[in-house]
Amino acid sequence: MREISLDRLRTLVAVAEHGSFADAARALHLAPPTVSLHIAELEERIGAPLLSRKRGNVGPTSIGEVLVERARRLLADAEQALDDIQRQVGGLEGRARLGASTGVIAHVLPRALEVLREHHPAINILIVVLTSQETLSRLVDGTLDVGLVALSQPPVAGLVIKPWRRDPVRAFVPAHWRCPARVTPEWLADQPLILNDATTHLSRLTAEWFASGGHHPAPRIQLNYNDAIKSLVAAGYGAALLPHEATTPLPDRGIVMRPLRPALWRRLGIAHRAGYVERSTQHVLDVLWDLRLA
Repeated sequence: MREISLDRLRTLVAVAEHGSFADAARALHLAPPTVSLHIAELEERIGAPLLSRKRGNVGPTSIGEVLVERARRLLADAEQALDDIQRQVGGLEGRARLGASTGVIAHVLPRALEVLREHHPAINILIVVLTSQETLSRLVDGTLDVGLVALSQPPVAGLVIKPWRRDPVRAFVPAHWRCPARVTPEWLADQPLILNDATTHLSRLTAEWFASGGHHPAPRIQLNYNDAIKSLVAAGYGAALLPHEATTPLPDRGIVMRPLRPALWRRLGIAHRAGYVERSTQHVLDVLWDLRLA
């Protein structure tokens, strides 16, 4: 069974509105025989007359009136759909799905979201809490558009991973402890520790830092939520190694923050699929890139 095309429906509506095949042809920039052919094809498809011709005036039959009304709604919906898509193609609205860790979402991403809300308010940012490996996997399978991931990462086919920023890792120590001006693996390994969950990149990074001094301490607890870790540090439960982003406030009075010796950095990258990038996604990438730190 042949489908009814929007062009044929548009012709029917034009004839009904103008009351003339010739006037409809001029309005649609079609030849009169083409208009007649469109109506004939529709009537053949429907199996009933759609237009009546009386005294030089053309008008819809009762069946034609039903189809004309439905056709107007279909054509309006089609135009609206195309307009919506064009707005997305032009970057005026749309969505971008972003994956990142809890720490990045809490302390790095808010400024980017503020800028996006100010300059691109019609772009809907959907945020998902994921590890770096989960983020890369979902970028590959197309269920994410942008990822903020820990570096370094091996190359992934079909993805672009660019260095974005680096933040110093600091020792967060209960304020009532006596600690050196610069914290070393030797000193910290002897303290009660609150460390990141072993599945995180930061856990591997800090394990390597301890191992550089020949230490492999066992933490009192492992978490994957930096604010919860800081709360435990402030309560005196233990010390932690966490990134300190320049835009975040200093810890509360229950915590002192010390640099490390040797220094340690948490490096982040921006990841997205290679090739064509939708304009809404590109806006997100541009804003994030403008907020990069060396």
